[in-house]
Amino acid sequence: MLAFTTRKLWTPERAIDHALLLVDQGRIAGISPRADQSIPAGAAVIDFGENAVAPGYIDLHIHGGAGFDVMDDSPDSLPAMEQLLAQHGVTSYFPTTVTAPMEKTLAALDRLAEAIEKCEANSNRGATKEDSGRRAHPLGIHLEGPFISHARRGVHPPANLLPPKLSSFDQFWQVARGRIRMMTIAPELDGAPEVIAEATRRGVCVSLGHSDADFDAAERGIAAGASHATHTFNAMRPLDHRSPGILGAVLTDDRVSADIIADGVHLAPSIVKLVAEAKGRERTVLITDAISATGMPDGRYHLGSFEVEVRDGKCTVGDGTLAGSVLTMDRAVRNLVRFAEWDLPHAVAAASRNPARVAKITGKGALTEGADADFVVLNASGEVLRTFVGGIECRQ
Repeated sequence: MLAFTTRKLWTPERAIDHALLLVDQGRIAGISPRADQSIPAGAAVIDFGENAVAPGYIDLHIHGGAGFDVMDDSPDSLPAMEQLLAQHGVTSYFPTTVTAPMEKTLAALDRLAEAIEKCEANSNRGATKEDSGRRAHPLGIHLEGPFISHARRGVHPPANLLPPKLSSFDQFWQVARGRIRMMTIAPELDGAPEVIAEATRRGVCVSLGHSDADFDAAERGIAAGASHATHTFNAMRPLDHRSPGILGAVLTDDRVSADIIADGVHLAPSIVKLVAEAKGRERTVLITDAISATGMPDGRYHLGSFEVEVRDGKCTVGDGTLAGSVLTMDRAVRNLVRFAEWDLPHAVAAASRNPARVAKITGKGALTEGADADFVVLNASGEVLRTFVGGIECRQ
């Protein structure tokens, strides 16, 4: 058994001063004020001093990092990404596809499903530090495209977009062996409500995005089962005071949570604050939408099959269209504190508890007895000092 002591712990539902966190076989065995419980005999004790412990971050939308893209077929791609993610406090993530030719998408879904299954198998048999404890874990696939709007496709290749059809969705589902946990879709497209309803029935978190929907079409998508919004404001019909469109529905409908890219590039700080105030502390979710250039110097990188130029923290294609980000989740948390004037515990929840709730991820996103021992150690400024997955420290 491991015993961790710290000045402050955020579950994040509550704060515990002078906390004791007990971990046994990768799961949380107990949480209490230090004064309320003795450290079990024989437990290894690790003290974090004046720093805070919080749940590990969960990134529901990430395309790559450390020079690799999730669409790559290189065996080095996911491990390199996962090490980088852990350095920035992310303990779980959804590798996110980008629109591509059908055969390339199917091949990526198969590889990603295999990686998720391998990770699950290691965890279930009590894997060692070497094969499961040092990196962030993939939990499910986020299918972004091909069921998106031509008008709001961003950098997704137009030739590879597809109309939403149950047969196409089922093909993706079967190849991914049921590992699709999130899907971005434009609700105004013919066939979208039927696909939304079926995906929701299968347990997928359906997210509205890359959409030119008017208000009524967005509401029809929500009625069919969509419950989230992808990189809110980006790749969406702009908000108009007489024709509010998809943003009017996302911001005002309490059935919908919303994620944002809080890098100061995709959204002005005032818009981050607007979304945070509209959706509140329970339904605001941080994502990175990070690409292969994350953690790398400026230069040219790939997102799926196309080239992206990265300069001064901004990722663009030839015409200046934004193409993902180089944002890390720890910086997104700190930016939410600054932009929305939230305190650090609530910003942490937007990167941990809230994504876990949105995507119905069990055993993660909160520090409770029986949950996976995935947590981060933060200083007073919200900088990540150490990251633990299953109670094992992630080391570079």
